Amino acid sequence: MAKLKSQIQTFREAARNLETDESEERFDAALKVVAKAPAPSKEKAAPKDHK
Repeated sequence: MAKLKSQIQTFREAARNLETDESEERFDAALKVVAKAPAPSKEKAAPKDHK
């Protein structure tokens, strides 16, 4: 019977297959881009379904 992998082992394997980057500097740079993104305007927001 095949030995089952733990959830964290499966996650790490998937992350390696996707060639993720563990660099803190790259993470901080990406976070700054997301944090500086403008909030969506009310005009561009998806219309709510009124019934």
